[in-house]
Amino acid sequence: MGNEWHDVAAPDQVSDDAPITVKVGEHDIGIYALNGRYYALDDVCPHAYALLSQGFIDGEEIECPLHGAKFHIPSGKCTKEPADRDLACYAVKLEGGRLLLQVD
Repeated sequence: MGNEWHDVAAPDQVSDDAPITVKVGEHDIGIYALNGRYYALDDVCPHAYALLSQGFIDGEEIECPLHGAKFHIPSGKCTKEPADRDLACYAVKLEGGRLLLQVD
């Protein structure tokens, strides 16, 4: 897949309280909007299969809807167990009215 940019969504599809899931290759990626900035993280909780983008946003954290693990959206850092590792983050840019992701 390389370092190419992938057109994944229009910015109006994502809001501060409603992230979305996109698929790039075999990656499920959650896209979040926080205070006018966009972030992209692995969308599958490392503890047990659940899509984090279907969880609960509290400030800059997303809480897994299945077992309550929490992750810092801007950094992907795990902030609450039962998950035991951080999430991969992906570069996001807004270009030509579209959100683009860079997935290695």
